[in-house]
Amino acid sequence: MFTEYRAVLPLRVSLVLLFGILVVFQTLSLPGQFAHMAEVSPADAPLRWPLTALAVFLVLCVQVVLVATWKLLTLVKEDRIFSPAALVWVDSIVWAIAAAWLVLVGIWLWVGFQADDPGVPMLLSLVVIGVTVVGLLMIVLRALLRQATTLRTDMDAVI
Repeated sequence: MFTEYRAVLPLRVSLVLLFGILVVFQTLSLPGQFAHMAEVSPADAPLRWPLTALAVFLVLCVQVVLVATWKLLTLVKEDRIFSPAALVWVDSIVWAIAAAWLVLVGIWLWVGFQADDPGVPMLLSLVVIGVTVVGLLMIVLRALLRQATTLRTDMDAVI
C-alpha cells in the first residue's frame, strides 16, 4: 500500500497541470483556433460556434474525469476506496466518457458523410474506438470495484 501512497502526490500534480492546460485550451486556444478558421476560410465561418461548443464540451468531459480521479485519489489516501462513495465518482467518469463518446460518434458520422478524403474520418475512427475501449474498461473496473466493496463490507462485518 506504501507504493500507492507514493504515487498519489505526483498523480495529483499531473492532474492539476493537465486541468490547467485544458482550461487554457477551453478558454483561449480552441475558440481562437475556430475564430482563425472562420477568418481564413469564410465558407467555414458558420461552423465556428458549433465546433467551438463541441470542442469545449469534449474538454469539459475530460475535466470531469480529472476531478473524479482526484476524488478517487482522496479515497485511496484515506483507505476508503472500497466504499460506496467511490462508486459515485466512478459513475461520473463513466457518464462523462459516455457523453464524450456520443458527441464524437456524431462528429464522426457528420465528417464521414461530408469528407472527400479518408484521412480525417480514419483519425476520428481511431479516436472513437479509443474512447469506446476506455469507456468499456471503466465499466469493467466499476464492476470489479463494486465486487471488492461488497467483499470488504462482508469482511468488516465478520471482523
